[in-house]
Amino acid sequence: MATKITPRLIELTYEAVLKSYWRRNALRKFLGASHVATSFISTWAEDESKRDLLDRLFQKLQPTDKGKAVIFEMAKSLSEQTTFPDLRNWEDSDQKIKDAHKAVQELKVYLKNQNQEIKSERDRKETQERARKERERIQRSLTDKVKLQQNIDKLHLQVGTQQGGYDFEDWFYELLDYCEITNRKPYKSDGRQIDGSLTLEGTTYLVELKFTKEQSGASDIDSLKAKVNKMADNTMGIMVSISGYSSVAINDASGSKTTLMLLDASHLYLFLAGSLKFEDIITRVRRHASQTGEAYLPTSKFNG
Repeated sequence: MATKITPRLIELTYEAVLKSYWRRNALRKFLGASHVATSFISTWAEDESKRDLLDRLFQKLQPTDKGKAVIFEMAKSLSEQTTFPDLRNWEDSDQKIKDAHKAVQELKVYLKNQNQEIKSERDRKETQERARKERERIQRSLTDKVKLQQNIDKLHLQVGTQQGGYDFEDWFYELLDYCEITNRKPYKSDGRQIDGSLTLEGTTYLVELKFTKEQSGASDIDSLKAKVNKMADNTMGIMVSISGYSSVAINDASGSKTTLMLLDASHLYLFLAGSLKFEDIITRVRRHASQTGEAYLPTSKFNG
């Protein structure tokens, strides 16, 4: 029961009952239908007026939640009345019906206004709750991103080691999961080790990760090309080399209809700094490759 049982609602309900029912049997039926206890209705003595009965009833109902629910049930039923059968066939039926209409209309308007207030309050609370959850989501997101940067900073101490390579691999897929980019972790295909893959905008990219002290060279490019060429159409390759690339490697990866894209540490840190989403970085390099045939686009030229 969302409606508040206020003194004003009680007053309007009392008045609507009083005005809507004049015969004892009609009032008894209404009270019974409103879940007033039969034991209470049976206490209505022949010499007790309708008003005295209602005085006793409303005093009894107000202190408890169950009683307030009965008052609300009565208010709801009364507000839905459009005809008043019990007020017919009286000498002053027209006046009685007019008074009952007025009492019921006042009750209906009050309930409507109260419901609007309750809905507005509920909407306000729901808006506040959504805002709170969004703040928490953003805070969690920021926290996770800070951890990603802290972890890659620590990994730099292991550049060139086998364990560092494994840890960098784990870190990179944590980044993809954080960005909600569809990915597959490392697997083997026809005996070849694939460092995993990611799918973005309908294109699947084989991933090659390099965590060496030396720049990636032409042999690394050839290896990735061979893997990509064995795959289905619309498959490309992304190499992420923490130490960058030799000019020969960049030249070998580039060319007409290149299937490779080259990223380095600066692209990772561009994302970690919050400048661009990682998927936007990939899309920017892909667009550059499509327009120029160049597989590598330095972050310094992203605005060019």
